[in-house]
Amino acid sequence: MALELLPKSMLKAIDLLPDTNVPVTLFTRHSIREIVDGQGLAGYDLQLTSQGRDLAQSWGSYLIHHTDRMIQHCISSPIQRCVDTAALMIQGADAISIDNNTHHIEIVEQGLLVEPGSFVLDIKQAAPYFRKQGALGFINSFVNNALPGMKHPITGVVDVLELIYNTHPQHKNALSLAVSHDTILAAIIAVISGRNHIQQADWPEMMEGLFVWFEGESFIESSLKWIWRGEVSQLSIREFQLLEK
Repeated sequence: MALELLPKSMLKAIDLLPDTNVPVTLFTRHSIREIVDGQGLAGYDLQLTSQGRDLAQSWGSYLIHHTDRMIQHCISSPIQRCVDTAALMIQGADAISIDNNTHHIEIVEQGLLVEPGSFVLDIKQAAPYFRKQGALGFINSFVNNALPGMKHPITGVVDVLELIYNTHPQHKNALSLAVSHDTILAAIIAVISGRNHIQQADWPEMMEGLFVWFEGESFIESSLKWIWRGEVSQLSIREFQLLEK
């Protein structure tokens, strides 16, 4: 069964979701891709494996069946494995959808969900550090604001959160998808959790993500809530931004 490959944290998160009156976004890493050698330097051309394709489709079906929500909107990194993950999740949701409307959803590609784009301002300055430190070391340096050519970590995270807020579903029983990459998710989770160091065990697995939602009338005045690995957390966006100063 394809869902045996799903990170166990994701099934546990279903039980922690808010009432269906509260719209939710699943901000997720793409599904299982081809393996790369080295320090986690995954090229743009790596594609989903057959297992990864089956997993994305099965997870999309499971979400609709077990949350009583409908996929309403989808954003994705422009990289093909992310777009494919989104499309397959929508197909899986479509297979058990009562009104069969999810296949009309456009997958909107967003540069803020890939690098350079999310956090990198000058790839020529930042790239040598990525090659030297590897993905984990690079993200640890980034969350400590110790790299040239990068946004301040809070600025970068707020940019992505505001994108999610602006594409967050507005209706009851609604679910939005945002498909991205491990480095971006790892950095965001660390920064919003107030951590300045992460270990390999903290790294998001393929097809692992966090459920997020917002409470408030505007982004700056909202409270962000999220579920990550069995825990529900929250922070004030306004207070979070003040930490940058």
